Amino acid sequence: MNRKKKNSIPEQLSFSIIIPVYNRPEEIDELLQSLIRQTYKNFEVIIVEDGSKIKADKIVDKYRQKLEIQYFYKENSGPGQSRNYGMEKANGNYFIILDSDVIVPPAYVKTVADYLKHHPIDAFGGPDAAHKNFTALQKAIDFAMTSVFTTGGIRGKAEKLEKFHPRSFNMGISREVFQKTGGFSKMRFGEDIDLSIRIIKNNFKTALIKEAFVYHKRRNTIKQFFKQIYNSGLARINLYKKHPQSLKIVHFFPLIFLLGFIFSFVLYGLGLPYLLIIYIAYFILILIASTIKYSSLKTGFLSVVTSFVMLTAYALGFIEGIWKRIIFNKNEFNKFEKNFYD
Repeated sequence: MNRKKKNSIPEQLSFSIIIPVYNRPEEIDELLQSLIRQTYKNFEVIIVEDGSKIKADKIVDKYRQKLEIQYFYKENSGPGQSRNYGMEKANGNYFIILDSDVIVPPAYVKTVADYLKHHPIDAFGGPDAAHKNFTALQKAIDFAMTSVFTTGGIRGKAEKLEKFHPRSFNMGISREVFQKTGGFSKMRFGEDIDLSIRIIKNNFKTALIKEAFVYHKRRNTIKQFFKQIYNSGLARINLYKKHPQSLKIVHFFPLIFLLGFIFSFVLYGLGLPYLLIIYIAYFILILIASTIKYSSLKTGFLSVVTSFVMLTAYALGFIEGIWKRIIFNKNEFNKFEKNFYD
């Protein structure tokens, strides 16, 4: 039975910030450094070490006098189950879930708290951005993931979606949502979208808090970025098998891009260069837009590369998902499973 449509925010908001980590103590160091600068102090931090070989315990110890912090080490099970583990240990009435590769601005928690005090919602998400100190490649990846020319700009723009689906790099849910939904499923990839779908199915109210953004570093190499996005394309089909209504026309755009790109060379070989010219113009547009946004020609050129990689990797993962899960009806699977934090 679905939950009745009533929303209430506790008079006293207390936050538990849940952060899973795997072999990345340097990322936790940067994230915790940004958390001690928060202007709103009523929160605890829970670090869940997901079977790492390179532990972050010594990094966490540096912050015990500056933050209310708990550290747990567990067997490896993936980020979703590690977030659940952290929420089970949490004391707050609202859980903020962050990836280890983000940095939060000083007013982040205050922005969330102020919004929740005036808006009765059960779950939220926030946008991501590139910090000025990020590398050119990290900025280029940010462009590929957020630009209107690549993803349609739907990340962080709820007005373009029927219901906002928070993503786990910057996500908040109430304790009631966790208790009702059971938190993240055992999916290795796409587990955050799966949870968002179940949150909405249970008649909980979600929202985008546009001002509650984080600086998201994402991956440090093209190879890691390719693996991450390939799994995103594959995860979309896994999600379709669980939630058929979740597959939208927009999810086919990378596939159309890749097929069109290949076909443009076929036409060019036949003396018809027009489609290839359109693709060249598209890449030039990306180059110009990124160069202007980041004031860097190098980042502009890298954005052309990362945008091509993102669209192609997603399409290839999407194709494999269709081939194996829909045509041959195989069970849920993932590529690069040992690198699901990459």
